[in-house]
Amino acid sequence: MGKIKIEQMEFYAFHGHYKEEQIVGNRFLVDLELESDMETAAESDELEDAVNYQHAYKIVRQEMKIKSKLLENIAKRILDSLYVEMTGIKKASVTIRKMNPPMGGQIKSVNVTLER
Repeated sequence: MGKIKIEQMEFYAFHGHYKEEQIVGNRFLVDLELESDMETAAESDELEDAVNYQHAYKIVRQEMKIKSKLLENIAKRILDSLYVEMTGIKKASVTIRKMNPPMGGQIKSVNVTLER
């Protein structure tokens, strides 16, 4: 068993509960961790035997383009798409971080993590 981590994928997107957030947009950072059996890929040195993290990135990018009110919704959609479009994933975790959220004070970020 092994882990693949893709850290701090950066997106400018239009997610948020408030209408202004969906118009102005914000910066988001996404971390993804995938667990899989890596023995075959480690032996063969062939991409088709591995969980392709480039494909995982494309899935995250695609889901980040779809407007949502809640970070939880985005995280669920990412996990759903990963399991539908990819094979070999035993466990996945996604963290979505909204930078400078509009909460009435100086806040670096707020984040949500879902795993399956």
